[in-house]
This record gives sequence, C-alpha cells and structure tokens, in this order.
Amino acid sequence: MVLEATMICVDNSEFMRNGDYAPTRMQAQSDAVNLLTGAKTQQNAENAVGVLTMGGASPRVLVTLTPDLGKVLSAMHGLPLEGECNFLSSVQVAQIVLKHRQNKNQRQRIVIFSGSPVQAEQEEMIKVGKKLKKNNVAVDVVLFGNSDETNSAKVQAFHEAVNNDGNCALVTIPPGVILSDVLLSTPIFTGADGESGSAFAASAAAGAGASGEGGGFEFGVDPNLDPELALALRVSLEEERARQEAAQKTAKDEGGEPSKPTDTAMTDAEKGTSQPPPGTGMADMDMDEDALLQQALQMSLADHAGSSEGAKQRATAEDVDMQEGGEDELAAALKLSVQEEKKSEDGNMQKVIHDSGYVSSVLAGLKGVDPNDKAVKDAVESLSPNSKKKEKDDDDSNEEK
Repeated sequence: MVLEATMICVDNSEFMRNGDYAPTRMQAQSDAVNLLTGAKTQQNAENAVGVLTMGGASPRVLVTLTPDLGKVLSAMHGLPLEGECNFLSSVQVAQIVLKHRQNKNQRQRIVIFSGSPVQAEQEEMIKVGKKLKKNNVAVDVVLFGNSDETNSAKVQAFHEAVNNDGNCALVTIPPGVILSDVLLSTPIFTGADGESGSAFAASAAAGAGASGEGGGFEFGVDPNLDPELALALRVSLEEERARQEAAQKTAKDEGGEPSKPTDTAMTDAEKGTSQPPPGTGMADMDMDEDALLQQALQMSLADHAGSSEGAKQRATAEDVDMQEGGEDELAAALKLSVQEEKKSEDGNMQKVIHDSGYVSSVLAGLKGVDPNDKAVKDAVESLSPNSKKKEKDDDDSNEEK
C-alpha cells in the first residue's frame, strides 16, 4: 500500500452557494472530502490527511496532517462561505505543510477541489506547477461548477506542468450528478495504476453501484461499511410503519375504510422484505379484537351512566324526605328553645325580686324613700317566699281552730 501525506484544499468561496450540485456545491464537496479522507486513512494505517480552506482573505489550515478521521469530519461541519478562491496561494501553503510532515517516508500529495473561477494567470500557474513537480509533490484537481474554456485551459496547463509520469489526475465533473459517486471511479480514489486503491473505496463504489438494484443488502447499504446510515434508515422505516399503523387504527375506530399503506421511504425491492397482503387472517383477527374492545367499552360506559343516574335519583328522594320531615322538627325545637329561655328569664327575675337584701339596697338608693320605714319593711318582707309560706301556715292553723 502507498504511504502518503495528503493535503485537501477545499473551496469555501461564495460560489459554493449554488445549487447545481445537490443539495449545494458546498455540501456535495463536503461529502466527497469526507469520503476521500476515509479512503486515504484506511488505505494505510500511517497515512495522514490535512484540510485547508481556499476562500476568504487568505488560505487557512483547518486540520494539520493527522490519521484521525474524526478531526477532519468535525472541521468540515459548518464551514463558512466567504470571499473568493485563492488557488495558487492555497497550493503553496499546502506544499509548506507537506514539507514539515513528521514522517519523511510519506509521499506528498495535494487534492484541490475547485468550484469557482481561477483568478491567477496561466503563466504563474505553470511556474508553480513546475516547482511542485521538482519537489516531488503530486497534485490532483477536481474541477466542478465552473468549467468554461478559460478556466479549464488554466487548470489543464497547471496539470500538465505538475504531472510526472501520470502521478497526477485532473477530473472535470459536470453539473447535475453526485460529486462523490463520480469520484469513486476516478484515479483519485483508485490510484494511478488502477490497482492501488483502498478497500474502502472499492466497497463504497460497490455499494453505490448496487444501490439501484438493492445490492443484496437492506436499503441497498452494507451495514458493515456504514452501520450508522443503515441504522438511521432502519429507524426511519420503523417510524413510517408505526405511523401508517396508527393511521389505519384511527380510521377503523372512526368506522371508515382504512387507507392502504404507502411506503414513501422506498419500494419493496429496496427494502428487501415483503409485506403481507391485506385481508389475511391476521388482519381479520385484529378487526375482531378491535370490535370486541369497542363493544366492551360502550357497555362499560352504559353501566357507569345507569349507576350514576340511579344514585342521583336516590339522593334526590332522600333530600326531599329530609326536607319535608325536617321542617316540623325544626319548628318544634325552636318553640321549645323559646319556652326554656322564657322560663329561665322568669326564674332569674323571681330570684332577684325575692332577695330582700338586694331590694333594700335598691330602695336605699332612691330619693325620698326610707328603707327603715315599717310600711316599706313589710312590703319587702311580703315579697320573700318565706313570708308567703308563713302566711299559709297561719291560715291553716286558723282553719283548724
């Protein structure tokens, strides 16, 4: 396997907003860069890949040479679009990065993704290409988006100047195709001799070629190659099936005709699985169970409503009886209470009147009344119950006589 250090120059100029490559030029380029990085790192355990942006005021190194695929994927996520593409400056910066690689046994390679017009002059590009050839730096150019005659002529001249015995590749990709799928079959992935390509690229190409026919894999994706994508597709399919089953059940509960399931995600051939035809015994069993559950629910609601109505009527009758019988009892209790209160007041008044000491003190406080007068004393004594009892005893004694 070839031992290489590769710098990938990414075009993040304003021209990458165009949508002639689905979904945009920038997104299509990011997918191709991620795929290329995975191919390079799996081709040899000691291979290293770096990323450099060409847009903006000046080139910027996002990731230095590293065998870690995760760093490259993180750097490519959310990359901003700015300014114009600095083609020659980016190539020179990439050459300096490769010059300071740790492993000097690695071959030097630069992969340029150019999707915007090249502003440099053709003579300058030829000069830089000859310098790279002298330093044994191979350069692959992916030209997409702007393939007019002037731009193509500049890049072609640069490629001829840097090419050394066919170690460089120039790929022009027209609009309307998937960028990464086209690159899988180019020397950038397979190698200059066509045999030194990585197993990663071969597997990816096989998966992409078989995706239209199913490829023997569910959803047309090899789970061993991309388990995350296969899992995401499987989860999406299960969610779609659950949604369709819920819609069918809702239609049955409402008494309407259940709609036939339509799998919008993919066809049965892409799924690799066959769906049971409608109207089978299992479907009939589900309908019978739903009907029984619906009937039991209605009976339960009817029993609950009847028991509630009977309890309400009994409570109303009891309230009426309590109201009719309670009015008489309330009137009798109120009358008894008034009588007891009146008796209590009369008893208290009698006690006060029969208290001779209290009456004498009251009379002493009155002007013009002499409590020591005999007539007053006799009147006070006559109020006492003892005096009444004495008079009664005298009358009885007189009758006996």
